[in-house]
Amino acid sequence: QAQLVESGGGLVQPGGSLRLSCAASGIIFTTNNMGWYRQAPGKQRELVAVITYAGFTNYADSVKGRFTISRHNAKATVYLQMNSLKPEDTAVYYCNAERSRLWGQGTQVTVSS
Repeated sequence: QAQLVESGGGLVQPGGSLRLSCAASGIIFTTNNMGWYRQAPGKQRELVAVITYAGFTNYADSVKGRFTISRHNAKATVYLQMNSLKPEDTAVYYCNAERSRLWGQGTQVTVSS
């Protein structure tokens, strides 16, 4: 069964860091562009970062210089390292496998003092 399972969310103070993980199974991970999206209450889901199957990356302007997306193909896992977190980063973060059209269940990130 194809699935994506996110982990690593939680509550962190402004300026803190978190690392999200997304473990894939049941798909051909190496042929998928992988993305992290987020959705805050009352807002549309937005792209945060994407990493292609070849390893090229792209980021939303709001997270450039603070977030880093990476992938480990042997582990079929994609990561999102989030530094210098701000309250406006609070959202549910979702992992996406583009070619497989698959979404994870989401993990909550809350940035608050």
